[in-house]
Amino acid sequence: MKIPKEIRNGFYIFLGIAVFFLLMEVLGLSHLFYLRLLNVLFIFYGVNRTLKMNLEEGKNSFVPNAISATITSFSGVVFSIIALLIYSHAKGGDAYVKSLSEAFMFGGDPSVSTYVLCLFFEGTASCVIVTLMLMLYWNNKYKAD
Repeated sequence: MKIPKEIRNGFYIFLGIAVFFLLMEVLGLSHLFYLRLLNVLFIFYGVNRTLKMNLEEGKNSFVPNAISATITSFSGVVFSIIALLIYSHAKGGDAYVKSLSEAFMFGGDPSVSTYVLCLFFEGTASCVIVTLMLMLYWNNKYKAD
């Protein structure tokens, strides 16, 4: 059974984000919140890769490509959120998340589930934004519906 390209590219998004964040952790840069914003580049890469593959396969209808791009970006976010959940619990659970939230935009005392839920919503929003931006970028490649 062949894994769909959307899931494969979503996994590549996850791998890029995971390696990036682990590298930031090892280098001691995880407290620099603005570096965390660069994870959107991995979403751009995966979604753009899916759209290129679709066009190479002759799939040039706007709506199916938009759905394919959304599935790619969303699967990357879901893989990343699951990995963050596992990693957070392995590093100490709520205490680890509290150390993350001090350097990020969360106030108060978030639990692992609150932190993950907030990042899920943030990731979903970035999925939609990246998909719309790349669909606009590739717009002249699609036939009119």
